Amino acid sequence: MGDPYRWGASGPSSWDCSGLTMGAWQAGGVSLPHYSVAQYFAGTPISASQLQPGDLVFWSSSSSPQGIHHVALYLGDGMIVHAPRTGRPVTVESMYAWIPPTHFVRL
Repeated sequence: MGDPYRWGASGPSSWDCSGLTMGAWQAGGVSLPHYSVAQYFAGTPISASQLQPGDLVFWSSSSSPQGIHHVALYLGDGMIVHAPRTGRPVTVESMYAWIPPTHFVRL
């Protein structure tokens, strides 16, 4: 928490969005690629109503997974942890704080 965002970073002191989710799952023994679209295809699509802690939440510029541009880790109760963008540190907030997420997967 509070570590800075840096594009292409995967820890331990700075992160981008897919680096953070990759690092979180790696700590649990699961290997993920460092690219949000590839992380989507590494899981099984689910609906928002099926979300459980540890699932991945995605934002896409279209209805297609190919348009995915951001990923976060679901914590429960509508909350996520993510590395938002340059100038904003790793943070916990509502998954609806920005724009509604478009895709969800379970690993």
